[in-house]
Amino acid sequence: MSESEMTVYRAKLAEQAERYDEMMKFMKQVATMEPNLTLEQRNLLSVAYKNIVGARRASFRIVTSILAKEREKDGESGHVPKIMAYKAKIEGELENICHDILKLLEEKLIKEANSQGAAEARVFYNKMKGDYYRYLAEFQDDDAVKKASEESYTTAKAVADAELAPTHPIRLGLALNYSVFMFEVMGKESQACELAKNAFDEAIAELDSLDEESYKDSTLIMQLLRDNLTLWTSDQNSAAWCPTDFPCGNTSLSLARPFDLRAPPADPTVGIAGGR
Repeated sequence: MSESEMTVYRAKLAEQAERYDEMMKFMKQVATMEPNLTLEQRNLLSVAYKNIVGARRASFRIVTSILAKEREKDGESGHVPKIMAYKAKIEGELENICHDILKLLEEKLIKEANSQGAAEARVFYNKMKGDYYRYLAEFQDDDAVKKASEESYTTAKAVADAELAPTHPIRLGLALNYSVFMFEVMGKESQACELAKNAFDEAIAELDSLDEESYKDSTLIMQLLRDNLTLWTSDQNSAAWCPTDFPCGNTSLSLARPFDLRAPPADPTVGIAGGR
């Protein structure tokens, strides 16, 4: 067993033990040694960082909510400065994690994928880059961060549209996360709905051509696209963006926020090839 194979095994062991910080370190070592990762290795790398950043994104939202409630009380309580300091600590951890994976993507993985001309890897890594800039944009009011995220998603979409089938899980996962970015970060609700709707409709048109192996993964992401469209179009109370045979208006769904493929910590799409 080679050093790389042994390190991958350690990463899998760490995943089973739910020791994601160690899993991240192992997969970072693999990516540094051999940046031309296999599909399995890409997914292991993604899962490791997803769990680490996901837990902190959840913590950030909770602490932000607590801070808002404290500020709503009559007169600021003495807890506000402590909460703000704790929130800043979480932001610092999020920033370090995001910059760590972004450096690996930009200096190693994307360059290697481009040199190999591998469409799946190029879409996967550019989508991942867009995701981690999006996570930074959630708490940093920085136009450069938003621009970097959008450019990464745009690059991934150009490759996906040209080289991946509309039903491909990686292409669908990109549409899901890119549309969440457009809706939540950029505030472009109509464009987000249009992006999600087009991806859904194009995949529906070719659903019969899917093999059994890909069917479950693709239809699961399509359901998440559907759920987001329901949430968004329900808010708009408009049928303008609904897919064919898609129920619009008020629904029984009660989603606190749109789904994306890195929604922490109980990601409903864990296990989807190329889209975690």
